[in-house]
This record gives sequence, structure tokens and C-alpha cells, in this order.
Amino acid sequence: MVHFTVTWFCGECLQPCLQVTSPLCPLCRVPFDPKKVERSSSVEKQLASYKAPCRGCSKKVTLVKMRSHIASCSKVHEQIANCPKFVPVVPTSQPIPSNIPNRSTFVCPFCGARNLDQQELVNHCMDNHRNDPNKVVCPVCSAMPWGDPSYKSSNFLQHLLHRHKFSYDTFVDYSIDEEAALQAALALSLAEN
Repeated sequence: MVHFTVTWFCGECLQPCLQVTSPLCPLCRVPFDPKKVERSSSVEKQLASYKAPCRGCSKKVTLVKMRSHIASCSKVHEQIANCPKFVPVVPTSQPIPSNIPNRSTFVCPFCGARNLDQQELVNHCMDNHRNDPNKVVCPVCSAMPWGDPSYKSSNFLQHLLHRHKFSYDTFVDYSIDEEAALQAALALSLAEN
């Protein structure tokens, strides 16, 4: 007997899953029928009735209107403008390389459109190549030191949406190989305990 659990997602979280031909649940990765996605009237009622204070002006605003309020709240904009710049806690031991490969912008593997950042690449491919059946090399993966520049993804759009939700630059030290990165992560993990 198969038991399915009903899970609620906000539209923003579910939207990338609905843009591919074979959508997968963002939680468990099981395929689902996008025609069976329903709006939850109970959740919408809760969002329309619950109020929370704005983080800038402390005015109580319904959750459904919070994003638009924050976008126009002068106190929030003041806080953002006065936010201190990021400074690393410990100076990095890594030298600043002189010839850094460009891992910030990419070329569309379907049409060759250039200078697309990761999110622009996703949007461009969804808008212009959603139904393109061609197998292509992922430009994000091939830009990585461990990437295979000859591997063609059978479902590039799904790969892009599910594998490249964040920028690798945030988490990866490109100057060390995969094994050294694994050993460093294990050492840090053990040091925390």
C-alpha cells in the first residue's frame, strides 16, 4: 500500500519544479503531476489574517502583504544601507590568483547567448529553450575544475534547476582538488565536536 502525504509549498519554492517537463517534489524528489497542484485556501486565509511586525518600522502587517511592505519601507532600506560590509573572521590563507577562470557568467549551450549569470542562464533557458530536446553540456559544471566538458546532460533544464540553486563560489575552494576538499571538510567537522 502506498501512502502519499500532502505537503504545502509556497509558489516561489514550487515554481522551478513546475517549469520542467518531468517535475519532482522539492522535498522528496518523487515525480508528481503538475495538473494536480492546488492552491490551499486554508493557507491563503492564514496568510491574509496573521500579522507580524515589519523588521524595519515594527508596523504590524498581514503576512500576505509583508513582501510589498518591506519593499517600500524606508526603515528597512535605511537598515540595509547601514549594514556593515562583510569582513572575514579570520584572514584567508589562500593567495589571490592572478588568472581566475570566469565562473560568474556563462554561455547558453543551446543558442550561444553570452554573459549570463547563473540565474539569468536559468531564466533564459526556461524562456527560450524549454522544449529543446537536444542534449547539451552544462556550462556551470564544465567551468568547475572537476567538471567534464564533454558530458551532455539528457535533461539540462531539470539539471540546471535542481543542481545549480546556489553559487559554488560561496562554498568551494577551487585551488584544492576534490579529495583535499573532502579531507578538509572532515577535519573541520571533527574539530567542531
